[in-house]
Amino acid sequence: MLISRFPRVKLISLPTPLEYAPKLSEELGVKIYFKRDDVMELAFGGNKARKLEFLIADALKKGADTVITTGALCSNHARLTAAAARKYGLDVILVLRSIGPKAVKGNLLLDAILGADIRVYDVDRSEIPKIMNEVARELEEKGKKPYIIPGGGASPIGSLGYLNASVEILHQLNERGINASYLIHSTGSGATQTGLALGFKAMNADIKVLGMSCGGDRERIRSVVKKLADETSKLTGLPVTLDYEDIVVYDEYTCGGYGIVTRDVVDVVKMVAKKEGIILDPIYTGKAMMGLIDLVRKGEIPRGSTVIFLHTGGTPLIFQYEDELKKHNFRVQLPS
Repeated sequence: MLISRFPRVKLISLPTPLEYAPKLSEELGVKIYFKRDDVMELAFGGNKARKLEFLIADALKKGADTVITTGALCSNHARLTAAAARKYGLDVILVLRSIGPKAVKGNLLLDAILGADIRVYDVDRSEIPKIMNEVARELEEKGKKPYIIPGGGASPIGSLGYLNASVEILHQLNERGINASYLIHSTGSGATQTGLALGFKAMNADIKVLGMSCGGDRERIRSVVKKLADETSKLTGLPVTLDYEDIVVYDEYTCGGYGIVTRDVVDVVKMVAKKEGIILDPIYTGKAMMGLIDLVRKGEIPRGSTVIFLHTGGTPLIFQYEDELKKHNFRVQLPS
């Protein structure tokens, strides 16, 4: 895979750690390794940083001076896009949907600290591309050169981040003699799952990529990943693409939809923190871990299997969803 022929900026230090989780592994009867993509130096890290290394480079190559992207009010992608843009001297406009807690903390506070132009719209997701195009035209009329990044970095260029990560993961596994059968991660906009599944297939790696939906419908996500995979294969010249049977998505662990926090996911976040000292969030990684635990307990992931859990970041969401967490026995008793 000739990923090196695509321009790329440096945002993070790679490889990220591959960390064994002994207590969680003993509890579940499978060997669990956390791929720590939350351990990155750019603005609290997370999976979008890998994609932005290629997206920001493409923007600079095309002479852009402003990036425009989208997400929910609590968007990890928006926060990292703002940080990456600032690092490379670009202005940034965030076209955010009014979904999520309205308090200015967590990711939204970080967006403000980074000086992003934050524009919030109470519209359906389908209207966002039109709004971003209107913002781009507005900038062009002022002599600016905008570059639009889809939500989650979900484009063929963005998919290169996890196509490259698939090589990194296989190298780490081979170096340590680890024979993994599954990789589980939170999936939504699709570029992470596209890159991993496509990369593993291209390298004949027998690792099944299981996407745990953060809120979207299973078939919608599968169709997004299929389209992205076809476009990414064409862009890179890969001799393979993904078939629908390669794209596995579970939508049973969303707690009822995107942004909904229930006692179940809070209990999972607390359990992983107490057993491994690893912090998950209640919107993405906590729900993905719920899926991993349930699939093991149901026997869909056999006992004794080796599983990679991709920690996609999202630490600021803990603070953005503070009130929701407190509703589910997540309190600290302070002296009066």
